[in-house]
Amino acid sequence: MNQARKILLIEDDRQQQRLMEEMVNNFRRKPFSLTVAATYSDGLKKLLSGQYAAALLGDRLGECDGLALLREARIGGSVTPVIVLTAEDSEEVDLAAMEAGAVDYLVKAAVTPRLLERSLRYALKLDETLAQMRQLAQRDELTHLLNRREFQRILEEEWDRGMRFHRPFSLIMIDIDYFKLINDTHGHQVGDEVLRHVASLFAGQIRNVDRVARYGGEEFALIMVETDRATAIASMKRLGVLLLETPCIVRPDLTIAVTLSAGVASSLEDGSSPTELVAAADRALYAAKKSGRNRIVGADGTTVLFTDK
Repeated sequence: MNQARKILLIEDDRQQQRLMEEMVNNFRRKPFSLTVAATYSDGLKKLLSGQYAAALLGDRLGECDGLALLREARIGGSVTPVIVLTAEDSEEVDLAAMEAGAVDYLVKAAVTPRLLERSLRYALKLDETLAQMRQLAQRDELTHLLNRREFQRILEEEWDRGMRFHRPFSLIMIDIDYFKLINDTHGHQVGDEVLRHVASLFAGQIRNVDRVARYGGEEFALIMVETDRATAIASMKRLGVLLLETPCIVRPDLTIAVTLSAGVASSLEDGSSPTELVAAADRALYAAKKSGRNRIVGADGTTVLFTDK
């Protein structure tokens, strides 16, 4: 049996609340469960929680404007599809709802269970499509890690947060050693398998709060939040050692040993902007490659070999 999808109703009118509950209960397939928020603040909090598949929003919440709530939720990062419930039927209301970020609007006096169910199904289908589009826009096609553009956005966001609260984070730039030789010797399909192997190891080992991306070619980038340079170097060594212990098995007769070079820079120590932080980590990465590869170099010159005990 399919689990009911959670729908949020933000509406202060008791009669409208009961009416919507009755309509949801009369859906033909009954796949939804309804949660009610009766105030602006409670509705905004629940909408920002991201726990709901879709939301129904009254256009008036006492003295407050329902569309203002929707705009505030969108600014706060909510992507939950919202259907506005309004007493008016006009082009102005339609445009205002869409501009605020609604996916549809329904006139309260004309709503029927069938119309409401159809609107919810449309909203959920649209949300799935938009989620797929966001995935394509934010992810690298080969490795399914974040792509460079999305990583840059997150880096700037993390920089702002770190500077506001004076909390450190570290940026690690990582390069697969001798990757061109792998491609030239075994072909690009094997090179792709190596990239996927390294990406899978990173994705499976980093903390949920950290972010890793394919930065370009055989280069990766990793943000470690609440982490100073020394701790990031220690964490990067653990990842590199694990990779040494788990080579890429392309097929039964072909195993590729993979090593990495990495450069580490810290937000509070090595740059005064995201651009400078990237440049510092890049310089450290270049130093790691120039000095023999298979090692980590910090922006302060600290060098740690992955083979060190």
